[in-house]
Amino acid sequence: MFKTLKNAWGIPDLRKKILFTLFIIMVFRFGAVIPVPFLNVTALKGLMNTVDKTGSALSYLDMLSGGAFANGTLFAMSVTPYINSSIIMQLLTVAIPALERLAKEGEEGRKRIATYTRYVTVALGLIQGTAYYFYLRNSSYQGTPIAKYTKGWQEVFAAFVIIMVFTAGTALMMWLGEQINQHGIGNGISILLFAGIVARMPHTINLLGQYIQAANQDPSSYGKYYFFVPLFVIVFLIVIWVIVFMNDAERRIPVQYAKRMVGRKMYGGQSSHIPIKVGMSGVMPIIFASSILSIPSTIQLFLGQRVMTGFWKSFFDAFSTTGVLYSLVYFLLIIMFAYFYVTIQYNPIEMANNLRQNNGTIPGIRPGKPTSDYIARILSKITLIGALFLAVIALLPIIFGAFTGMHNMMIGGTSILILVGVALETVKQMESQMMMRHYKGFLD
Repeated sequence: MFKTLKNAWGIPDLRKKILFTLFIIMVFRFGAVIPVPFLNVTALKGLMNTVDKTGSALSYLDMLSGGAFANGTLFAMSVTPYINSSIIMQLLTVAIPALERLAKEGEEGRKRIATYTRYVTVALGLIQGTAYYFYLRNSSYQGTPIAKYTKGWQEVFAAFVIIMVFTAGTALMMWLGEQINQHGIGNGISILLFAGIVARMPHTINLLGQYIQAANQDPSSYGKYYFFVPLFVIVFLIVIWVIVFMNDAERRIPVQYAKRMVGRKMYGGQSSHIPIKVGMSGVMPIIFASSILSIPSTIQLFLGQRVMTGFWKSFFDAFSTTGVLYSLVYFLLIIMFAYFYVTIQYNPIEMANNLRQNNGTIPGIRPGKPTSDYIARILSKITLIGALFLAVIALLPIIFGAFTGMHNMMIGGTSILILVGVALETVKQMESQMMMRHYKGFLD
């Protein structure tokens, strides 16, 4: 990876793209510390520190935003509205024939779908910003209200400003991601998500230091935390190695091309293969699943703290990130979205038709429907392995937290998957751009 970055830095065009991407990341981090007006930032930090210790879904939203959510800043909504919007548009593209036809119209169709995605993103940002405002309005920390104005016309004006600023931050983050796609190294939204998670790494290290300090102050927990903290670091490194290994793992379907005469020349006759990656869906299933499971926390934001009794308390406790129901639904959603993503990306019938048109066959498999059925079976098995891998990595920190009591470290699995996945994907994208700029060497 470092060699790729070094080589890319040596190419003037790519160096400009890297510098532009770093500039956008700086703008993003600058916006992540600009507080929204009419909020008591000190009380908000105290409240979110309490929430963070519970390991709830709100702490997950804070992780995605790089700490902006807990501080009530311009980019508090982060990329969550855009991710949810992308999920909705992909589902509608499969369900609505008009959008499906639009998606097949090439570049023009994709641009129109991207426009619809932007509109849905702003709408979701408005909804999520409104929910967050009501949560802050109905919350307090040690008797100090979070919102400065909760009565009369001042409340109406303050609510309008806060919600509009949150919504504007959502639109601005989406625009920054698109600028990285157009003028930077690409992978814009993922890069911003990566930057937000990296910004939270010092917080994670600080939590580890707090556990060690607790061990020093409480002799009864000395052996416990002095064993679990190094274990967490070891598991962290092992998980990174496994993710990198699985990212490069693939199943190769052998293909044999028949010989054919074109004029006086003989073409074909060589053997090749169709590579199918085990982690072909990347980190998207876990992001999709996490975004769907953030819906209960959004409802909790609307209702505030004053109604957290009876049914609603039981409901939100069930969907707490430390709950069994949350883990079960999380597991199933990751499996489902992995299959959904592969279904969108791969069409076995189309792959079989392409092989037949190019006089290619899979040894031992007849062309046509048997070939498409064979490819579909391979895709199903590989997808299951990749989905189980993602689910285990995502649930491992939850299991670790249940046995060690370190629940506020449980976001590690999700963050590691996103960090490693985005880093590898970005490096490969840079390698492909470098290869395009050195294509003359293949022709000499």
